[in-house]
Amino acid sequence: MRAKRSSCLLLAGIGVGMGLGLLAWIDWASAHKAEHTPETLKAFEQIFMQQVEIGDLLFHGDKATADKLGVNLSNTGMACAMCHPYASDTHPHEFPKWQEQMSKFATLRDMINWCIEKPNQGEVLDIDGPAMKALEAYIYWSNRNSPLRPGTH
Repeated sequence: MRAKRSSCLLLAGIGVGMGLGLLAWIDWASAHKAEHTPETLKAFEQIFMQQVEIGDLLFHGDKATADKLGVNLSNTGMACAMCHPYASDTHPHEFPKWQEQMSKFATLRDMINWCIEKPNQGEVLDIDGPAMKALEAYIYWSNRNSPLRPGTH
């Protein structure tokens, strides 16, 4: 399948009153070289929903899932869902933002780890590990109809 491309004509003046200009044709490639097929999109959705399911289990304190992934999300018996029912109070659409609890500019991953480490007294997750990715997938999926509003509260 052939890539979609977009182009633009750039004209920039050189020198005031010189009447000279630079004419250039710039050709940008689209972000994806080829259209995703329905089969590929279905596979992406299937993988995403598998991650959402794992994240849902972790978010609600399923110890077997945490053990399988080798993570300890809590030493207090707390689960994410005890403070954030159904992930509705996590506001991922507002990240990155200034986070008062941490006194720093933070991403959603930073906030997830802060909650695990501070109130739940668990062990910080590998930022690129499978448990973090699953929790993010679940949180984003749970808030999928929220407008993006980075930097807000």
